[in-house]
Amino acid sequence: MGATKTDHFTDHQNKIAVIAKALGHPARVAIIEYLLKVNTCITGDIVNELPLAQPTISQHLKELKNAGLIKGSIEGNSVCYCIDENTFEILKDYFSKIINTVTDQKCC
Repeated sequence: MGATKTDHFTDHQNKIAVIAKALGHPARVAIIEYLLKVNTCITGDIVNELPLAQPTISQHLKELKNAGLIKGSIEGNSVCYCIDENTFEILKDYFSKIINTVTDQKCC
């Protein structure tokens, strides 16, 4: 199996790639949308909202948390998740630069 060559890219490029990969599954997009809607939640609430098993939801939450898209805190027997604003600010800046560049270009 070949090794990835992420060391050939900037930290920023690697960070954007990790975030994009985490957003590459519709269940994770649905989880983000749900967290935005309720502003905070407990894992069990997400299980009731999506047509997925609890272990599957937990795996998706882990991927989102590892990418920095969400953060969580333990409250008793539950984990409370919410959006990590800092990561979404990174995405906002990144896509704003792309949109501004594309809008200014006069290409085919």
